[in-house]
Amino acid sequence: MSNPRQRKQRLQGGAFGRGAARPGAKPRGLPDPEPESLVNNENGSISRFAGQQMGVAGGQSLTYEDPNIDRRAPTEYELIEDKGTYVISEKPSGPAIIELYPDFLSEDEALGIFNSLCSALPWSQKINKKDDFTFMEPRLTVWYGDIRYKYSGVTQEATKSWHPVLEDLRERITKKTGLKFNSMLGNLYRDGHDSVAWHSDNEYSLGTNPTIASLSFGETRAFQLRKNPENFEDTYEFTDKKQINLTNGCLLLMKGAVQEDWQHRVPKEYHDRRMRINLTFRTIYSE
Repeated sequence: MSNPRQRKQRLQGGAFGRGAARPGAKPRGLPDPEPESLVNNENGSISRFAGQQMGVAGGQSLTYEDPNIDRRAPTEYELIEDKGTYVISEKPSGPAIIELYPDFLSEDEALGIFNSLCSALPWSQKINKKDDFTFMEPRLTVWYGDIRYKYSGVTQEATKSWHPVLEDLRERITKKTGLKFNSMLGNLYRDGHDSVAWHSDNEYSLGTNPTIASLSFGETRAFQLRKNPENFEDTYEFTDKKQINLTNGCLLLMKGAVQEDWQHRVPKEYHDRRMRINLTFRTIYSE
């Protein structure tokens, strides 16, 4: 049995021995307190203050700001909704022009054409390729044209026999705009989950500064555009952006440098959206 002195030492070790701080001692692992500094005041008195509290004039603390952080606010989408011609940019490749005809077709006529196109055209879902990944396109498509069309790993074979409704629509667009087209890519969006990702229609077979006529039927969907950055250190977060809500029966033209200087998409919408059909008339050239 240990003697009383040994027992006393063990009790002290539990409170003040190894692993415990003695009264008034600095806790382990913490830095030494800043030494106090002395300042001579104008009236001859002496003030004391800790070094950690020292700051710039006026008592403000010193802070570091990274000069490389971009503090601009991200650009927001500018809404285009009235009939007219819009020059959305003029550089670096020249004027990029949007023409909008919200009432190209009446509401009732457009709905009748929508119902006809849903059942009459051979819609199918294609396999797309991007950055070495393949995936099913989140929409159905159909192609009509004398020349096959290739984009993003998809090949749309030539279909020279046009459906009468498509032929009539093509002629009416030509009469309205004076533009002629030899091809049409149709998109069917089954609900709000179907979409088209950011892209430009700038394939070699479309030629330089192609004009594309987009005719919409059914549900209204947002059509968004964003300008390509003009320098390598910039990002899409701060470039110009436009949005057009494409309604049943409206016609949209993209002309000039739109495909060169801008990208566009139909984003997913995670609330109730019914079916929509979009017909994009274009001119394809032999490669």
